[in-house]
Amino acid sequence: MADLKYKRIILKLSGEALAGEQGFGINLPVMRSMAKEIKQIYDLGIQIAIVVGGGNMWRGEAGSKMGMERAQADYIGMLATIMNGLSLQDNLEAVGVPTRVQTSIEMRQIAEPYIRRKAVRHLEKNRVVIFAGGTGNPYFSTDTTSVLRAAEIHADAILMAKNGVDGIYSDDPNVNPDAVKYDTLTYMDIINEGLSVMDTTASSLAMDNQIPLVVFNLNKPGNIKKVVLGEQIGTTVKEN
Repeated sequence: MADLKYKRIILKLSGEALAGEQGFGINLPVMRSMAKEIKQIYDLGIQIAIVVGGGNMWRGEAGSKMGMERAQADYIGMLATIMNGLSLQDNLEAVGVPTRVQTSIEMRQIAEPYIRRKAVRHLEKNRVVIFAGGTGNPYFSTDTTSVLRAAEIHADAILMAKNGVDGIYSDDPNVNPDAVKYDTLTYMDIINEGLSVMDTTASSLAMDNQIPLVVFNLNKPGNIKKVVLGEQIGTTVKEN
């Protein structure tokens, strides 16, 4: 444990990452590979909480633009994150990692309701906790959920695993070949420069609670382990 940079983390996984190259739905081989990556850091003794997105199935904002009432569209997105969370739980337990899913929308037959003290106790007992259902409120992203839960459980950092992007750039590197990658930033830099990392609500909450953020490429095997061991990969966002 002495060599670990972070001992309790929030791992933020986008829904798109769970879909892999197929772009939609749950890609089971990708999910199993992801579970094995998480097991690597679990075996180091790190306390792991995971927040999953739902963009591989549904995006509330997109539904709203097509004419659906925004709150209703967002609730559908929350249900998508719960399906992803249950799928990830199954794959983690298949590789020997004890896991609990907690949802912000109660579904007692399939998952625990979110209770902060119970979540912390699970972590202390070396169980991975998956936070699904977003914040339980419309108009809030799963990025905001990540920061909120990180503050509540006193996580050392948020690890934001990106699908094929190895950090934060000044512009979209897939569009602009001259885009510059940042090694370190502050949350105020993100807000002032309008960088597409997380929404302003999430950035402000992370800044106010001084929670470090590491953005890195999920698709490169071993990257999660490198981050928790303190290797400089991706982009680190912090206030000092």
